[in-house]
Amino acid sequence: MDFKTIHIGSLILKCVKESSIDISRICNFMDQTEDEISKMYTEESLHTIVLLRWSKLLEYDFFRFYTQHLILYAPPASVGYSKIVVNKSTQMPQFRKNIYTIEIIDFILEQIKTGEKSKLEIIEQYKIPKTTLYKWISKFGS
Repeated sequence: MDFKTIHIGSLILKCVKESSIDISRICNFMDQTEDEISKMYTEESLHTIVLLRWSKLLEYDFFRFYTQHLILYAPPASVGYSKIVVNKSTQMPQFRKNIYTIEIIDFILEQIKTGEKSKLEIIEQYKIPKTTLYKWISKFGS
C-alpha cells in the first residue's frame, strides 16, 4: 500500500466488494442514490462525515490511511515551520504521533529489502530513531 498518495474512493470500493454489502443497503445507510454512491468511488477525497459513515457501515477505519500518511510523511522533527511551545495549554486532545503499526513497519522494511532506500535514508526521511529501525530489522526482518 502506498501511503503517500491516497485515493479514498477506490479504497472504499475495494472494501465494499470484499464485504459484499448490497447496494440498496449502502444507499439506505448513506442516504444517497446509486449514482451518488458510484461517484464517491471515483473521488480522491471525501468529506469527513461521509468518510465516518463509510467507516461505520463497512466496519473499517478509513481514517487510518491518513494517520499512516502523517506518521510516514510528516514526522515531528520535519515540521520546523510550526514551533510548538511545550508547556502551552490547549483544549485539544493530545495524541502520540510515533505509533508505528505493523503495516508501517512492513512498508519501511520492504523499502530496505528491495534497495529502494538505505537504512540511513529511512532514518533521515522518516525521522525514525536508529535503535528503533534496527530493533525492527532484528525482530521482523527475515
